[in-house]
Amino acid sequence: MRIDTHVHIGGEAVGFYMTEEMVLEMMEKYQIDYAIVSCGDAGEMDHSQKVLPKEVQVSQEDALRRVLTFAKAHPDKIGVAVWVKPYLQGLTEELETLIKENLDIIYAIKLHPFHSNTSPMSEKVLPYIRLAQKYHLAVVSHTGGCEAAEPVHLYEAAKQFPDVPFVMVHMGLGSDNQVALDLLGKADNLYGDTTWVPMSTTIEAIRRYGSRKMMFGSDAPIDGVDTYLCNPKGERSLYQDYFQVLPEKISGEAYEDLMAGNAVRIFGLSARFPHFKKDKGEKKC
Repeated sequence: MRIDTHVHIGGEAVGFYMTEEMVLEMMEKYQIDYAIVSCGDAGEMDHSQKVLPKEVQVSQEDALRRVLTFAKAHPDKIGVAVWVKPYLQGLTEELETLIKENLDIIYAIKLHPFHSNTSPMSEKVLPYIRLAQKYHLAVVSHTGGCEAAEPVHLYEAAKQFPDVPFVMVHMGLGSDNQVALDLLGKADNLYGDTTWVPMSTTIEAIRRYGSRKMMFGSDAPIDGVDTYLCNPKGERSLYQDYFQVLPEKISGEAYEDLMAGNAVRIFGLSARFPHFKKDKGEKKC
């Protein structure tokens, strides 16, 4: 089984084109059983970390409504991560109400410290983490690319909120992943995902910490419907390593944890996937 914990729709204002139809097509084409989706329409800043023009800004509430509509139309395939806007909006009563009313399909709060240039430890972000704590949601966060997005800040948040699961998306994008790898072992509630992370890093994480620390995520369909296969230039995607090579390099149980089991446990998906209710214990390579 394959669960992709890091999928998007929207994002046109920052140069991406990711539609609901693309997500469904790629899931069918590449045998993705379930996806946790956030809406990039809630991005606050461009790739230069300049605030997007007011006319292209979308509220965090409207971005959430878009992905909720998608999930409600495909409840057996799509779950929701709530992409928030700490820099321009902050936590609102309207957003909390939307979350409270849709806890059956919402599994996480999504932070993007790069496209908000706001650290997870900022006073602007902490109310969202407390909200995740209140409603038993995970916190997933982009890491890498700027100081505010350094993995250490998410580690600090994990230490401050030990009952909230935190996921270091990218494990420090653009780095050798070593800082993030070391941090994984310092907080029981801190996890990593495979989004643009080389297979070797994931193997090392499993070797050091067992099979419970990493989960599959991709950023798809950021490179189009065939993100799992290749980039727009036709160059092979590293996700082919995860699909074709990794099963021969780690145990079957560890691979199952990576590709689905950890997502079920961390995001609370056991009602949808009862196969993973029984704790089999963590596995190493």
